[in-house]
Amino acid sequence: MAETGQMVAHGAEIHAVGAGLILRGGRTLLRGVTLGVPAGRITGIAGGSGAGKTLLLETLAGLRRPTSGLVRHDGVEPTDAALVFGFVPQDDILHRGLGLRRSLEYAARLRGADSGAVDRVLRELGLLARAGQSVGTLSGGERKRAGIAVELLARPRALFLDEPASGLDPAAGDRLMDTLAELAASGVTVVLTTHSPAHLDRCDQVVFLAPDGSFGHAGAPEEVLRHFGARNFTEVYATVAESTENTGSRGNTGSSRSCGSTGNGGGTEGAWGRPAADSPAVPGARRYGPRSGPGPLAQWLLLTRRGGELLLRDRLSAAIVVGSPLMIVAMFALLFRPGVFDPARPSPSSTAMVLFWIAFGAFFFGLAYGLLQICAELAVVRRERLTTLRLGPYLASKVTLLLPVLALADAILLGVLRAGDRLPHAGPGVYGTLFVTSALASAAGLALGLLTSAAVSDPGQAALMLPLLCFPQVLFSGAFVPVPLMAAAGQWLSVAMTNRWAFEALGAGAGLEELWARGASPLGPPLLAAYGDSFAHSPWSRWLILAGCTVLFLLAAWWLLNRRCPTLARPLVGGSGGRR
Repeated sequence: MAETGQMVAHGAEIHAVGAGLILRGGRTLLRGVTLGVPAGRITGIAGGSGAGKTLLLETLAGLRRPTSGLVRHDGVEPTDAALVFGFVPQDDILHRGLGLRRSLEYAARLRGADSGAVDRVLRELGLLARAGQSVGTLSGGERKRAGIAVELLARPRALFLDEPASGLDPAAGDRLMDTLAELAASGVTVVLTTHSPAHLDRCDQVVFLAPDGSFGHAGAPEEVLRHFGARNFTEVYATVAESTENTGSRGNTGSSRSCGSTGNGGGTEGAWGRPAADSPAVPGARRYGPRSGPGPLAQWLLLTRRGGELLLRDRLSAAIVVGSPLMIVAMFALLFRPGVFDPARPSPSSTAMVLFWIAFGAFFFGLAYGLLQICAELAVVRRERLTTLRLGPYLASKVTLLLPVLALADAILLGVLRAGDRLPHAGPGVYGTLFVTSALASAAGLALGLLTSAAVSDPGQAALMLPLLCFPQVLFSGAFVPVPLMAAAGQWLSVAMTNRWAFEALGAGAGLEELWARGASPLGPPLLAAYGDSFAHSPWSRWLILAGCTVLFLLAAWWLLNRRCPTLARPLVGGSGGRR
């Protein structure tokens, strides 16, 4: 890392004064933590499981705003000094399907980093030889360094890492600590959480939290050992836990007088980060402007291009894209005989089922494509959201990339069915109507899939949601049980089913009313009476409903992502918020 000294002019000094986190229900997660993090040094946060190490790290970084007390970077709120810090969570923040260099190039463009940043960080972190490999083929230690490389693209003044050595063997963990030591020597302020006593020994400052989230002690490693009368950090863990159990501590078990710490006293602040009048002054107030990333249009183009590369490299997504239309076409060939739309020998029930399965197939294509799009990269989105990522361009890139693929699948499905004589003999106008309906059904399914993908946390949960989303669309579409024959509650529920509106638009476009009323089959008139006016409305009225549902689902996905991936620190007022 010969060039790390050129990365920043100086590291950030970080101060916390009486910082606490309290859930809306009254549960306290952190209790009045006061400490100073010196610039250009490594600070390790330690404590037992559930002590709040990750929460303190996120609070010091500005990702969570304390409900009491204050946190300042060089005297200003972290949100006011946006993008001068890097944060490496435990999850991977690079797409595993892309090559390392390619993934870093996209990250650099999204962050507005200079063109030479990728080669610089690869060289500094010893990853040049792995630049051509896909991220998924890197070792655990190399992926950790790759995550650090993403954060170094924007030349941060402070780097926060959550359990960076988790899952690494001792040798890989030591090499990672060597990298962090070189970064600190270059001027970067490094703050990390760790359970490893060996890594705590290599920190310039160690901050110990008690099991109840209160401040234990902070200082150089040897000072912390002396303070607790321990020979090693394993004994410190036991001492802190025993002290908390014996005293029922709600505050600190000691005070720190070194490494920039100011003890555990001090005032408090309100939920919006305004210090109380008696809060100690935080020294060195300096203000830094945020880095400017690409605009909305440039982000949309960049994200669409990256998504296209990921789609081409992802075998599972490629299998879904190719396999779904083939499955539906095979189903049609096995279920329905040719000529069901022939007025001379129609099969009224089969015509309804053909159109229903077209509607459901189009919906299923979109749903299946959308379900894996966000949850599989949620960690990446969360981190990029803290830099310059806009959710509008992000969601628009998903639609831009996938909707043409869906439209092509719909066109192929209609074409194959027409060639197999499973659709009526009609002109381009009729098939144009059927295609628009199918494309809108796919768009609604895609938007619902994106919404669901934004709500779950991993692809496994998304897979479990697939049948739950499909069954209501089948049962309440009005195909198997006509809407007029449903119970009142079922009729109301059917209004929310996009498949109902697609089915009715397809029936109107294909002329089912005319076929059933004037066709040769005696089953047509009674079937028409059962369905009532389901197919009497113009297709465009159903198109408006499908388009409205698509927009509504996308807006809901945007709102949900905005909640799950905020750009600014906010008070911790509810939710899981478990301590680590």
